[in-house]
Amino acid sequence: QVTLVESGGGLVQAGGSLRLSCAASGRSLGDYAMGWFRQAPGKEREFVAHISWSGDTIYYADSVKGRFTISRDNAKNTVYLQMNSLKPEDTAVYYCNADSFPITKYTACKLCYWGQGTQVTVSS
Repeated sequence: QVTLVESGGGLVQAGGSLRLSCAASGRSLGDYAMGWFRQAPGKEREFVAHISWSGDTIYYADSVKGRFTISRDNAKNTVYLQMNSLKPEDTAVYYCNADSFPITKYTACKLCYWGQGTQVTVSS
């Protein structure tokens, strides 16, 4: 069992930046592929980015490619999401995911470890 806690969300103006963190406890994050998803009001939870356990394989949703960067520090048991050039449409609750393999759909999770989410609001 692993517990995930996201932090770093907040209110930012369009064009600004935020860095989200996902800290794990219970087990080493090095055992898992990690991902970030987001959910806006009235919408389904959507994929943002994922990174393999080794960090060698990284994949982004088209909507964030070139603006967001996912990274991990297994020694600190933490995964990060650096978000630059933020847009109002990036407004959502951002969730961290840990699983046995990288996923791009939340319904595809196998272990389905999720954090409680952190709110990101981008004003225009």
